[in-house]
Amino acid sequence: MKKSTLAVAVALGAIAQQAGAAGFIEDSKATLGLRNFYINTDNREGTANPSRNEEWGQGFDLRFISGYTQGTVGFGLDAIGLLGVRLDSGGGTNGATASSYGGTVFPSKSNGEAVDNYSSLGLTAKAKISQTELKLGTLQPKLPVIVTNDGRMLPQTFQGGQITSSDIKDLTLVAGQIEKAKGRNSSNNESLSISGANSRGANWRSSNKFYYAGGDYKITKDLTAQYYYGNLEDFYKQHFLGLTHNWAIGPGVLKSDLRYFNSSDDGNNGNQSAYFSTGNYGGVNSGRGKVDNNLYSGLFLYSVAGHTFGGGYQVSNGSSDFPWLNQGDGSSAYITTDMQIQKFARAGERTWQARYSYDFAKVGVPGLTAGVVYLKGDHIDTVSSNRTEFTGQSEWERDITVAYVVPEGPLKNVGVAWKNAMWRSDIASARNQDENRLIVSYSIPLL
Repeated sequence: MKKSTLAVAVALGAIAQQAGAAGFIEDSKATLGLRNFYINTDNREGTANPSRNEEWGQGFDLRFISGYTQGTVGFGLDAIGLLGVRLDSGGGTNGATASSYGGTVFPSKSNGEAVDNYSSLGLTAKAKISQTELKLGTLQPKLPVIVTNDGRMLPQTFQGGQITSSDIKDLTLVAGQIEKAKGRNSSNNESLSISGANSRGANWRSSNKFYYAGGDYKITKDLTAQYYYGNLEDFYKQHFLGLTHNWAIGPGVLKSDLRYFNSSDDGNNGNQSAYFSTGNYGGVNSGRGKVDNNLYSGLFLYSVAGHTFGGGYQVSNGSSDFPWLNQGDGSSAYITTDMQIQKFARAGERTWQARYSYDFAKVGVPGLTAGVVYLKGDHIDTVSSNRTEFTGQSEWERDITVAYVVPEGPLKNVGVAWKNAMWRSDIASARNQDENRLIVSYSIPLL
């Protein structure tokens, strides 16, 4: 029996003995999240297949979060049940390839067609002493070195253990170990990997050990400092430093967000090609090598009277692309340039961005928001499919989001969102993309 499964079983036994204790039931919450999700990706210039990816489905996200039993040590149990139902994904438009086990939204059958539905159940045993909490089982961490992706119909989840402590005033400490990840288009837990080593089949290289630790320290009510460390065994080690500050200027507030990542090789990634990362490794025409990246970024947002104006700059130095947990099925990285289509963190890349958003509640339309982001990256170092080195390449992306949440009445809390993105580049072997997403969501409280 795996460690995480055994831990859940032990916790269930402890909870069963105290299930009647005040707190476990009384403080429990249950919600059913509904998300109707449509995505259409138009892969433009180029000859690579497919030229168009299109899927539409209905997602169900049932969550139970228990309270804690009484006593010095309180015990609890959380559960997450996920179900995705296909509404349309025919005609070979689901985006599945020979190197993937699923399409854009749904897992694939052996013939490449999207499945009719898929589901999974995750359990999390938890224990709490004072302000220190231990969780074992299904996790959805959102930290600088590991971020759960929720950009499709159903969210990504991880398997492992995490301890969080807030016993020291103004300081939050976190440590954990992850063993598996379940992709947003899958019902199976997979081993962990990075871009460059995650091709499906015989060449797949992965790890079952990702360690992380760090903390947030609130220096003042407006200034927070962060340090985190992550290590995917046999792939990479990563240090993160962050600083966020809110400064009241005139009628508005300026938010500054500074981030720095230092990433280097670990174990087999340093000397075995099967574990190598993507990037440009001067003189190595395979376009793959050991992890070697320093990423610096600054993002500044000024909010006033419903308007938010923003600008930022990011530099990706080193021989490799920026590394993050990436099983090849869609994932997130804690960088200011993680956009709808691209991440703008390739080897050598310099990226500037401009942002604007508006909350229409200021003009009498509560619940309506809109925003646009534009990014331009250049100085990219890559290697093409025919193993020719390129330097100084560029890319840009423009994202538009319009969202409305019904503020009152019988449809209160029903959300509708449209997300449109355009990506263009002169990167060798890449295809330009246009993408639209339509999302209707609703959350029903059950407890």
